[in-house]
Amino acid sequence: MLKATATALLAALLPLALAAQDNPPKPPEFDVPAHYTKYEFRIPMRDGVHLFTSVYVPKDFSQTYPILLNRTPYSVAPYGIDNYATHLGPSRKFEEAGYIFVSQDVRGRYLSEGKFVEMNPHIDNKRGPNDTDNSSDTYDTIDWLLKHVPNNNGKVGIWGISYPGFYTSSSIIDSHPALKAASPQAPMTDLFMGDDAYHGGAFQLAANFGFYTFFKPFSEPSRPPRDFTPFDFKTPDGYEFFTRMGPLANAMQYFKSGDYLWKDQVSHDTYDDYWKARNLAPHMHNIHCAVMTVGGWFDAEDLAGPFKTYRSIEEKNPGIPNTLVVGPWFHGGWARSDGDSLGYARFNSKTAEFFRDNIQFPFFEQYLKGKGDAKLPEAYVFETGTNVWRQYDAWPPKSSQVKTLYFHSGGKLSFDAPASEATTYDEYISDPAHPVPFLDYFALDFPRAYMTGDQRFASRRTDVLTYQTPPLDSDVTISGPLNVTLHVSTTGTDSDFVVKLVDVYPDDFPDPKPNPANMRMGGYQQLIRGEPMRGKFRHSFEKPEPFTPGKLDQVSFEMPAVNHAFRPGHRIMVQVQSSWFPLCDLNPQKFVNIPDANAGDFQKATERVYHEPSAASGIQVHVMP
Repeated sequence: MLKATATALLAALLPLALAAQDNPPKPPEFDVPAHYTKYEFRIPMRDGVHLFTSVYVPKDFSQTYPILLNRTPYSVAPYGIDNYATHLGPSRKFEEAGYIFVSQDVRGRYLSEGKFVEMNPHIDNKRGPNDTDNSSDTYDTIDWLLKHVPNNNGKVGIWGISYPGFYTSSSIIDSHPALKAASPQAPMTDLFMGDDAYHGGAFQLAANFGFYTFFKPFSEPSRPPRDFTPFDFKTPDGYEFFTRMGPLANAMQYFKSGDYLWKDQVSHDTYDDYWKARNLAPHMHNIHCAVMTVGGWFDAEDLAGPFKTYRSIEEKNPGIPNTLVVGPWFHGGWARSDGDSLGYARFNSKTAEFFRDNIQFPFFEQYLKGKGDAKLPEAYVFETGTNVWRQYDAWPPKSSQVKTLYFHSGGKLSFDAPASEATTYDEYISDPAHPVPFLDYFALDFPRAYMTGDQRFASRRTDVLTYQTPPLDSDVTISGPLNVTLHVSTTGTDSDFVVKLVDVYPDDFPDPKPNPANMRMGGYQQLIRGEPMRGKFRHSFEKPEPFTPGKLDQVSFEMPAVNHAFRPGHRIMVQVQSSWFPLCDLNPQKFVNIPDANAGDFQKATERVYHEPSAASGIQVHVMP
């Protein structure tokens, strides 16, 4: 009883402690009404649809100002010309410097007309006024603003985070001549291939369920409800809720028949035409403005998007200023937080404040006002572990060397390839009835701190394989994507393989101060990167294939990039498991259409991971000299 009480108390304290660390007191708000006049417009598009737009113009008319645009599906509230937003633009520096701030409800959202389409596909060859997309809507919006908003200097910038980041990316294709600077931040780019919906073909259950219980289609333009009632899970434990829910098909009981957005995500469980049309990366042509793409190393939602957006712009638009910025942040954490920590990971400086003041603000000042030179490199990235900013002329850095961390018997991990070993594989039993959790405390949805969370609870499980190096004698810095090759067999006909890269702290690592949850940092196993791969997609995300039970097979996939230094005395660890619940939906371990699977389809499977010379499993990494 005392043990159960202590466990429950720790579970209650830990999320509160992490929230306190990640949410420092905010400074007094800028007095927006004292410095800006608010206007509201319904701007006509080329097909006759009107988009609701809020405009804040500086009251000081002694100079002209650039326009800074944000397009969003999340509402430009508060509505009404007498109701002012509490803050404008990306940061307070922009408010104080003076910009014309414009926020727009995108098609079919809140007070804008038209039909909302999830990740509205781009139309490369428009044949008339009815062929509209985000690029054309932004072009028409900018054209109207330049003609109707007084005191603008003829230059426009655009920015947005997450879904508004997607609208930023899609808006700069075939860009308006007046658009001079754009910053897609955590942009959704390809929902099936690593952004919000699917990772490695595995559905991101907790995140999507939480999102689509409130993000619903509108039948007609309407304001946000006065009182928002969040979904009632009837338990503080997401693991319990989703276990009780059962197969993915059972989730429909919580959605109305009109909630097609959730159904679309679940039912399109291969890389079909629905997803291909929504992949923005192939369409990033004819961009004529400076671009700064921003992401966070610990973004649980859109970590893949910034890299894909940056690469596509780089390849298709040679000669334009194109910068990638990545810091040690959760999803959007660079916008308002200090960025000095995430969970129990410490970064030793206010990295988000540094970004806002020394990277983001100078970027827009240079290209929209002609003030100064931001002196931005090709890649401006934060290196965790050493906790320093690095500037590179390419990403990944040209000086990095490709090496492989190989698995060995006895749970060993090294850069040496395996020789002949008595034991050539490790095995575990994966049971969908008792999946590996992604958290060791109670939580709903997916707490952002899980991206740096302690993995000791997982390494103690019998259904998790653990490989680690001896304590390091010197820094090992890994900068770039991680490429996994697993040689496996399974007694099932399908299986997930989750791979995690972990930094193991020395046993004498000091505890945090203050330490309300009594966390012991000695031996802390910090998650650096984790990614699932649904085995049936090992050859193609379009045409899944079953495993042959007991047959040796290969599963290879790329994990999102890292920029992390493993310090002397630390160990590099890799964990392998076959569930990560409820972050990812459960694989029945039987080759079936998972959205239609029933309880009888779920079965135990024995998984083997091989580490012999002819079947060497490991992770290929980019190591800095």
